[in-house]
Amino acid sequence: MFKKMPKTIQIMLSWKMIAMFFLGFISGFPYYVIKDVLKAWMTDVNVDLTTIGLFSAVTMPYTLKFIWSPAMDRFVPPFLGRRRGWILITQIFLIITIGLLGQFNPHKSLQWIFIVALSVAFFGASQDIALDAFRREYLTDKELGFGTGVWMNAWRLGMYVSVGFSFLAADSNIGWKNIHILLCSMMAIGILTTLLVSEPVVNASPPSSIKNAIIEPLIDFFKRNGILLILGFILLYKIGDNMAGAMNIPFILNQGFTKTQYFIIVKSIGMLGLFGGVLLGGALMVRLGIAKSLWIFGILQGISTACFAFIVKFDHSSMFWANYSNFLLTAIVGFEFLATGMGQAAYATYMAIQTNKKFTATQYAILTSLMAVPGAVAASFTGLMAKHLGWAWFYYACAFFAVPGLLLLFKIAPWNASNKDLDYEL
Repeated sequence: MFKKMPKTIQIMLSWKMIAMFFLGFISGFPYYVIKDVLKAWMTDVNVDLTTIGLFSAVTMPYTLKFIWSPAMDRFVPPFLGRRRGWILITQIFLIITIGLLGQFNPHKSLQWIFIVALSVAFFGASQDIALDAFRREYLTDKELGFGTGVWMNAWRLGMYVSVGFSFLAADSNIGWKNIHILLCSMMAIGILTTLLVSEPVVNASPPSSIKNAIIEPLIDFFKRNGILLILGFILLYKIGDNMAGAMNIPFILNQGFTKTQYFIIVKSIGMLGLFGGVLLGGALMVRLGIAKSLWIFGILQGISTACFAFIVKFDHSSMFWANYSNFLLTAIVGFEFLATGMGQAAYATYMAIQTNKKFTATQYAILTSLMAVPGAVAASFTGLMAKHLGWAWFYYACAFFAVPGLLLLFKIAPWNASNKDLDYEL
């Protein structure tokens, strides 16, 4: 184990991981410009709440990005290559649209704000299509686990910077026009990184036509052995974790914790646990391989979900609760976020290696859209479950829902399987 440590450290400190950090950062950045910054701006200038709610629809391109992803597999820009060329194009349009977004008056030009915000979402989602394909093709299977962990943390950092910077600037009376100019200038980080990295070397040629770019990825995907088991795994691996997370806010407040305690413990300490989990998960995947990581992290996800039931077991009127409830919640939330981060890193890595590099953009966009479906559907029933089962049995049930996804690992990722065994193209 220790003989291999220098190779592990070499991967973790390589230029490729630095590139993953900056590209991951710029991937998360535009999404929260339209998801949170836009709402803060409209709230700040007293736009009607109903209108603000309707503007949530501008993020729809991120859900529907698989529709136009085949075009980004089929066509190769005349500069920088298939992946970097598309990345650069989307980044240039993001600079233009983010800067333009803040130049309108919300009380006079809401329709134009909606159109430009939708454009930001379209180019942001398109950037994600190209970046996800680039990450899959740029990193080796050995590098992919840790690289995905770095990427996911940088993505969240992009969110914190876009929202945090905008809020602080608004409180300093900089003005929303200038805030959007400053936000769009941060996209230069992505452009510089895109120009410095090399285009991935892929042996397969792009699809010969747009028809083939749509049909061939589906045929290629569904003709492989065990595809139904793979799809079942993608649908089920995170479902219990997602269901539990959907009810964490009402559960924690129901247990007598204040909103301030929730924010400090969950949104601050918990997020540090999530960051740590993603990085730790990525580092462990370098050592353990993807198969063992999926097993271990999946089991930890289920255990961490069940741990929330312990909070219910304590007498909330006792001295122990009065003195140690914050520490108890912090420990459970920290463990849960750590396990979630580790599971996310392994899950995203597994999906990436299930793509054919000839159709990376299309197949990965389909898989990432697919993975969001079960969590959203199952989450709609979580309130009913909690009401009829009680909080303790609700969390036990969510932990149990992790079991089917783990059982599928016997077939799709046996304990001793190597990364090469799982890679579709090897």
